[in-house]
Parts: sequence; structure tokens; C-alpha cells
Amino acid sequence: MDSDNYKIYLELSQKFERRFFEDMDALNVLAPDQITHVTEYVSPIVRFVEKIVMNGFGYATPDGSVYFDIDSFGKAGHSYSRLEPWNKNDRALQADGEGSLSRGKSMKRSENHFALWKSSKPGGPAWPSPWGHGRPGWHIECSAMASEVIGKTIDIHSGGVDLRFPHHDNELAQSEAYWSTPGCPVQWTNYFIHIGQLRIRGLKMSKSLKNYTAIRTILSDEEGSARSLRICFLLTPWQDGVEITDELMKAVVGWEGKLNNFFLKSLDLWKHSSPKTTATTTTHELTIGDQQLLSSLEKAKADVDTALCDSFNTSAVMRILSDLVTESNSAEALSDQTVILLARWITRIVTIFGLDPEGDISNLDRIGWSGLDIPALAKPYIYPASQLRDKVRTLACSGSVDHTAIAELADGITIAASALVVEPSAPYYQVLQQFRTNVKALAAQQSPAKDLLALCDQLRDVHLWNLGIYLEDREEPQPALVRPLDKLIIEARTERESAGTAKTKAKLEQKAKDAEREKELHERAKVDPLLMFRTSEEYLEWDESGIPTVDAAGNVVSKNRRKKLVKEWEKQKKMHEEWLAKQQAA
Repeated sequence: MDSDNYKIYLELSQKFERRFFEDMDALNVLAPDQITHVTEYVSPIVRFVEKIVMNGFGYATPDGSVYFDIDSFGKAGHSYSRLEPWNKNDRALQADGEGSLSRGKSMKRSENHFALWKSSKPGGPAWPSPWGHGRPGWHIECSAMASEVIGKTIDIHSGGVDLRFPHHDNELAQSEAYWSTPGCPVQWTNYFIHIGQLRIRGLKMSKSLKNYTAIRTILSDEEGSARSLRICFLLTPWQDGVEITDELMKAVVGWEGKLNNFFLKSLDLWKHSSPKTTATTTTHELTIGDQQLLSSLEKAKADVDTALCDSFNTSAVMRILSDLVTESNSAEALSDQTVILLARWITRIVTIFGLDPEGDISNLDRIGWSGLDIPALAKPYIYPASQLRDKVRTLACSGSVDHTAIAELADGITIAASALVVEPSAPYYQVLQQFRTNVKALAAQQSPAKDLLALCDQLRDVHLWNLGIYLEDREEPQPALVRPLDKLIIEARTERESAGTAKTKAKLEQKAKDAEREKELHERAKVDPLLMFRTSEEYLEWDESGIPTVDAAGNVVSKNRRKKLVKEWEKQKKMHEEWLAKQQAA
């Protein structure tokens, strides 16, 4: 293979680069301001290595490789392995950090020296250099490209926790060897952010362990979504490892569902509020609940700022948002204005956190995130169905059911003229029409309230549920809240059904036990008390009633023992007499 023909390598890398950015776009990760490719920076990398050698911190070997001289670096007053000094002489980590560059014989002067430029192997990619054809070392491309684009100082440098040593320590060393001059040392990076590993069953997720899951695989799963995945990571401090457990995923579903409910109710308030309601209200007009919640909101704003300044503590921010929603849900006599104000601020924070691909932080009036509304094609049919259902339920619960009024309601349902029944909207149209037909049929039959209410439940729990829509019933006079299904609603129903199944099973088991016990008592009742003790091998003699007087060992039965036997005998006598009476009656 021609080492100078880079097409095959570029095509492969470009394929996976495209896949990577497709995944990032799906996760709502913003595109970088600048993208660098090593193949486009080979000449700057060569110059970078040349300067390190010229500064006395690198050397070339006869095979065409160039190595970094850690010993010379230290003698010049620099510090190596600052991120993990305890691993400075760990040969296994050094070899892992060099990757394939460490394989085979090496001509470097010391085992802890690392490659800046490696001579090429037959068939491998290679570029011309002063030392012969070769390729960049495992770490040098990061230093050279960052230095070329940013300059001699990076404020924040990120990467996985497993890159601290030797990768980032080597980057620091070679970059400071490049930029520093005698008497004028340079600190190349001010802050490192080392991200915790994603772990599966206690092990680091990696391709080599074959325990990895691709992002697109997760997002293609019915249970997975970009928002849920981002929430999962936001709930965990970035520096901690993330262990995907059932408990964590339950927390994700709970947090997302809680915000869904809050946003839905806030949007409903907003839609039905008059401009005066959402306008500024004076402090005098606010209730005690309003004042307390607004005070909590101001504190939350300060706490969020503190948390994000404290090393991007997103998990603390997630708790703050959750607690604020909890307080809002439990507060009494809140004005619509206060709830809407709170919803808008929380919307801004979750948008900053990238939890809404349609979010716009410049839109200060926006409430919620995408996915809170039912499909546009469904609205012309589902909202009329829900309104009819609300009115039928009200009349059915009124005490005296007015069937004529119910029939008139069903006849009076209209669909907007602009709503054309096209194939995608047909299921919603059919649900509305079927519900109207069924309501009219029950009204014509003068059906009782329970049948009308059962029909309303069927619309909610079967027909609309199967279309991914849920009607959340609320106290009068509020209409049902029309909303899409989410994981929290589905899990709640699953739990209720499981609890119902378990309760039914327990009832059946208890019924079977009771039947078995009843059968046993019935059989026992057949036994004549005169004979009940005579069949036992425990006794040798009995009195005229059949109560034992002498046991099998020839001992006279004690007074205490006789008292107990008499009680058993009397109980059996009563049971037997009742059995005899039933037999005679039969």
C-alpha cells in the first residue's frame, strides 16, 4: 500500500466524523467554532517538534523517530507529571498512552521518554519530515493544533479522567517545552476539566471491552430520548463517573415528568389568562403564597449562579429547579402571574442546559420545551372530543342525567372547516366520530350514569392512550388537560395495573385458602366427639364421653391436660351437632 496515498484513511475518518456530528446534533450539542484535522496540520506539527528539539527537550534516533527528553525537561526546572505525579514511572500507563507507537523495538534513551514523531512502518500512513517519512506522536497533534489556533495559553482544557496521565501530562510537557524560553516559563493550561467515565456494570464503557452502546442505538430505542440522556448526565457531577443504573434512570424519568407536568399546567394558565393577569402586579395585590414563592425564586436565581460558578455544578442546579417546582405545586392561592413568571425562568435555565432543541434563550416569553403538545393533525378532532367528554361527565355526575341534553351536545360538536381529513389525521377523526356515535347511542337508550362515565374512561384509557394522548382529569370547573403521553404517566399506569393484578391475585389466593379451610372444617365436623380421641395412639383409656384418662405410657392424664382436652372435645361436639343439623335439614 502506498504510504503517501491518504485517501483511504481520510475516507474512513470522514465517515466517522460525519456520524459523530450527526450524533452530536441529535443530542442538541452545539457545533464547535472551529474544527481541526491532524492531516491538515502535519507541517505545523513538524515545526512544533523541530522547536522542541532546538530548545533541548527532544532528540532524534537513527530510525527516524523523535522522542521527548523528560530528564532534560526536569533539569531545566520544569515539572513533569503534574496531574498524576504518583504515576510518573508507571510503565503500563506509559505504554497505553503511546498506543501502537510503543510496539516493537525502540531506540529511545529512557523507558519514560515518549514519542513526538514516529518513523513509519511499511504500509502505514507517512508524511515527509527532516527525520524521514513518519507520523505524529500520540500526543503532539493536540499540542500543535491547539497552539496554532489558540496560542501559548489555554484557559480551560477538557478530556476524560483516564487521559490525565500520560496524555495530558505529556501535552503539558511538550507544549511548555515549545513555548517556554530560558528564565520565562509558560503555563500552557490554566484549568483542566477531567470528565468522569461512563460505566456499565462497574466497568468503563469502551470499544475494547465490547461493552459500549452507541448514541444512535439509545436514541432509536422507544425508551430513549436526547433530553433524557442529557438529564441523566446533568443529574451527575461531571467529574464523577456515571453508572447507568435503574435508580438513576428512575430519577431521570421522575425529574423530566415533574417538569413536564409543571410546564403543561403553566402553559394552560398562560393560554387562558387575560393580558391583565400576566401584566405586572403590585406587591400589595400579591398573596402570601405569591410573596413566598417569588422570594424562593430570587434565592434560586442566586443559588443557580453560585452552583454554576462552583465548577459547573449542574446536579445542584437540577435539585434547585426540582425543589422550586415542588414548592410551586404545594403553594396555595398563587396568582397566574407568579406561576408564569416562575415557568419562564425555569424554561430559560433548561434551555441553557440544552434540554430543548427548539429553545431560544433570547425569547423571554417562552414556557416549556418541545414535545408538550399533541400533534397538530390531532388538534381539530381531539380537543372537540375532550370537550364533549368533559360535558358528558359533568351531566352524568349531576344526579339526574339529562339524556336529551347529552344527545344535543353530541350533535353540536363541530370540526373546523380548515381541518381536512387526510390519512395521517384519520385515526384522530375516527376516535372523535366513534365517541360521538357511542354517546348518542347511550343517550337514546336512557343509559345510567355509570355507563356514560365508563364510556368517557374508555376514551381516555384506551382509544386516546393508543394514539399517544392522555386526558388528565382535573377538579371542576377545570376541563381535562390534553397532553401527550410521557414516561411518568406510562410508569404510573403500569404500577397501578401491577398493583391491581397483585391485589386480585392475593384475593384469589385468600379465597382458595378460605375454601380449603372451610373444606377441612367440614370434614372435621363429621367426626363424632365420642370417637375423636379414640383413634389416637397417644392414649390407652377414655371415659364414657370419649375423653382420654390414661396416656400411651400408662400415666394418668393430668388435670391441666384434661382441661385442654375437654375444651377440644366441647368445640368438636358443637361443630358435630351443627353438621348433623345441616344434614337433617338437607
